[in-house]
Amino acid sequence: MTNTSKTKRKFNVESIEEVSTPEGMSGDNWHRYIIGEGNSKIEGLRPGSLKNVTAHAQEYCDELNDRISRGGSTYSPRAKQK
Repeated sequence: MTNTSKTKRKFNVESIEEVSTPEGMSGDNWHRYIIGEGNSKIEGLRPGSLKNVTAHAQEYCDELNDRISRGGSTYSPRAKQK
């Protein structure tokens, strides 16, 4: 992957929907969010208002995109070892 293709890769919030409280969890007002880039999808569940869950999902996207722009995560098994 070249630097040019890395900068074009961008995760986005694809959807957020209200869901029932997951089994074993308490509270109400849960949401499922999906973050994606091409065929890569990340699904998360989070309690809170739509506004708060949207802000969380967008922050998550920003962090993923920042990691990509710096060359990936140090936790990636495909990362080059020094």
